[in-house]
Amino acid sequence: MFGLDATVLAMILLAGLSAGAVAYVFMFDRIASEKKAGKRLETIKKAETDRAVVKASRDRLAEAAKRRKSVQDSLNDLDAKQKVKDRNMRKPPLKLQIKQAGITLPIERFYLFSAISGLVFAVLALLGGAPLWAVPAAALAGGIGLPRWVITFIKARRIKAFLDELPNALDIIVRAVKSGLPINDGIRLIANESREPVRTEFRRMVEAQQIGMSTPEAALRMTDTMPCPEAAFFGIVIQIQAQAGGNLSEALGNLSRVLRDRKRMKAKVQALSMEAKASAAIIGALPFIVAFLVYLSSPNYIMPLFVTSTGHIVLGVSLIWMAIGIFVMKKMMNFEV
Repeated sequence: MFGLDATVLAMILLAGLSAGAVAYVFMFDRIASEKKAGKRLETIKKAETDRAVVKASRDRLAEAAKRRKSVQDSLNDLDAKQKVKDRNMRKPPLKLQIKQAGITLPIERFYLFSAISGLVFAVLALLGGAPLWAVPAAALAGGIGLPRWVITFIKARRIKAFLDELPNALDIIVRAVKSGLPINDGIRLIANESREPVRTEFRRMVEAQQIGMSTPEAALRMTDTMPCPEAAFFGIVIQIQAQAGGNLSEALGNLSRVLRDRKRMKAKVQALSMEAKASAAIIGALPFIVAFLVYLSSPNYIMPLFVTSTGHIVLGVSLIWMAIGIFVMKKMMNFEV
C-alpha cells in the first residue's frame, strides 16, 4: 500500500513538473519579451533623462550666450554713442561750452561781451603806444581769446568740483539701493541734498525722467553738460545694468572705488610732476626777469627791442619760440589717468 502511494505521488510530481516545463516552454518567449520590454523602457527613461539634462544644459548655454550677446551689443552701441560724444567733448560748439561751464548766458549776450572786450583791448593797445599792426591782434585776443579762455577755465573748475563730489553721491545711491529703495529715489535724494555741481546734473536727470525719458538715457545724457569720462562711466554702468541685469549696488560701489582710485592716482601724478612744473615756471619767467633787471641797470641797452622794427621782430620770434617751449613742457608734464 505504501509502495502504491509513493508511486502515485511520484507520478503526480512528475506530471506537475511536466506541466510546469510545458508551461515554461510556451511562456518563455513572453517572459523574454517582457524582460526585453522592461529593459527597453528603462533605456528609454534613461535616454529621456539624459536628453532632459542635455536640453537643460543647452538651454543654460544658450541663455548665457544670449546674455553675452546682449551685453556685447549694448557695449557696441554704447561705444558708438560714446565716440560721437567724445567728438563733441573734444570740440563742442560754443553754446554747449557755455552750458558745460554752468553759465546761464545767452549766446547773443556772450558775443556782445566778447565784442566789448575786444574793443577795450584795442583801445588799451592804442593808448599804450603799441604799433598799428598790434592793435588788431589785441582786439582778437580780447574778443576771441580771453572770453573763450574764461569759459574753459570755469568749465575745468566745475568739472573738478563735480569729480570731488561724485564718489560721495554714488555711495549715497549704493546705500539707498541696499536699503531697498529704487534707484530713482537715490537720484532724487542727490538732486536735493548734494553739493553743486553734482546737484544740478542729477536734477537734470530727474527732470528728464519726469518728461518720460528712462533712467539709463538720462544718465547717458549727463556727458552733454559734464564732459568728463567719470560721468560717462556712470551712464554706461546704469545702461548695462538696465539691459543685462545684475547687482546695481555692487556695480555702483565698484565705480565709486574706481573713481576714488583715479583721483588718488591723479594727485600722485601731480605731486610727482611738481618739480618739473616748478622748473618750467622758472625757465618761462627767467627771460622776463632778466629783461626787467637789464632795463633797471642799462635801459639804453634794451630799449631798441621796444622802439625799433628789428627789435619788434626779435621780440615776436622770441615769444613764438618761448610759447613752443612752454607748450612742449606742458605736454611732457600732463598725464591722462
